[in-house]
Amino acid sequence: MENRSNKKPHKISGAQTILLGFITIILIGALLLMLPISSKDGNWTNFIDAFFTATSASCVTGLIVRDTQATWSIFGQVVILILIQIGGMGVVTMTTILSRLIGKKISLQARTTLQEAVSAPNLGEILKYTRFICIGTVIFEAAGAVAMSPVFISEYGILKGIWVSVFSSISAFCNAGFDLNGSHD
Repeated sequence: MENRSNKKPHKISGAQTILLGFITIILIGALLLMLPISSKDGNWTNFIDAFFTATSASCVTGLIVRDTQATWSIFGQVVILILIQIGGMGVVTMTTILSRLIGKKISLQARTTLQEAVSAPNLGEILKYTRFICIGTVIFEAAGAVAMSPVFISEYGILKGIWVSVFSSISAFCNAGFDLNGSHD
């Protein structure tokens, strides 16, 4: 009879970590989008529509079953935008950035997974590379929002115009295909 206590636990590969990260983000996003606070009409959204929207946002495909501007409240739009940003930058990159922001050390296994995720050439400089990606992303998304804001502010007013500019810039930079211009209030 084999002694199971001597078996080593199965290690999750980098690819499996990335896949599990995406599945987790999509499910959390879908659950948040199902909530009444996420819809403009204050009703629950069915799981299939919420799941499809969360998957499309996280995988930056731009496919929608409901008009983003007409269906989702500001809360729902923020959820979609966060999913787009995570999908655009990558689950592992975003996890690393958040871990570093709260002061958590990044393990060798996490660095290896990150190197795999972003195709970095050198494991020793992976955190520097990740910081470069993050700063570059923020700069380009901010520049896009600033460039678009005069048009959207003149069309929607100051607050909504700034929001549409930020949403559009992040969606465009991440190549997500979501917009807030499908229908007008």
